[in-house]
Amino acid sequence: MSFFLKVVLFSLSSMPMLLFPKFGEGGSVADSVADRAVKIMFWNVENYFDTFDNPETADDEFTPAGERHWSWKRFVVKRNSIAKTIIAAGAGNLPIIVALAEVENRFVLEQLVKNTPLARSGYSVIHRDSPDGRGIDVGLIYRKERFKVLNTRYYRVDFENSRETTRLILYVKGVIDLLDTLHLFVNHWPSKLGGELKSFPKRSAAAGTLRMACDSVFSTNYKANIILTGDFNDTPDSKLFSLFDDFINLSYYHYLSGGGSIKFRGEWELIDLFFVSPNLVDRDEPIYCTGNSVEYRNLPFLTEPDREYTGYKPKRVYNGPAYNGGVSDHLPAIIKIFK
Repeated sequence: MSFFLKVVLFSLSSMPMLLFPKFGEGGSVADSVADRAVKIMFWNVENYFDTFDNPETADDEFTPAGERHWSWKRFVVKRNSIAKTIIAAGAGNLPIIVALAEVENRFVLEQLVKNTPLARSGYSVIHRDSPDGRGIDVGLIYRKERFKVLNTRYYRVDFENSRETTRLILYVKGVIDLLDTLHLFVNHWPSKLGGELKSFPKRSAAAGTLRMACDSVFSTNYKANIILTGDFNDTPDSKLFSLFDDFINLSYYHYLSGGGSIKFRGEWELIDLFFVSPNLVDRDEPIYCTGNSVEYRNLPFLTEPDREYTGYKPKRVYNGPAYNGGVSDHLPAIIKIFK
């Protein structure tokens, strides 16, 4: 059965109504329903750097003496804005896991969970430095009273005939509310810098590494609850995702409706995605997802008018070299898990 047909059949069999939020609107399902759900959030926070120079990475522009004039004051504004977004995106029900891309190190995550209003919510940090040349990593924070971590692992992505490096893939295994085990993979695949022809093999390598990791989980439990999330730097129609035809891409509905998580040259693109394994859409299981489980939170303070292309766009920290006071060029995504 084709992937597209699986998407359509799943939507018809499991959903009383499909919501196709347009950007510039709320981008969420009714919070009365969401309040009963366990929430997991993914967000590419775009250059969440501290102000200190790391001589082993290319982070010079994000230092006080660098071309961005990145100061402690600007760092604090960004840190607090990330916390504000997590709280607002939760809509009264904080995510038990927040997976993040483009964080520089453990320090910036510790700052987030200890020196913002999130400190009252009991978040802990999972992070490891990756071999990425700029020093940007994936990591996550989790509420330890709701999610019991059993295991973590990092998968390195190697490129054929190249010594280039990229972000690690983070794997976390844990138990949600003492109900069932969840396997979570957090990704930030190589970008399209240099063009599709040059960059596709790099994302293909990342896809192959992730597929191998998923097969390792399935080999011990074919009914494992697996969530794949991250910035894949490719839209849901990419042939790369044929490797994951046994998964359901719950972000695909937003793609079909013209939604996106990032805006490039006036066009919204959906590259921040959630995939789930088949067992996670079984309503007879202790935890499950539905067809409208994924939301993209287009909060008003995260966007600004797009004066060049019309409409709205994510409000970035910098517009070119000029400080803009925003947060990220991506919108955050949330998946709701019911129990």
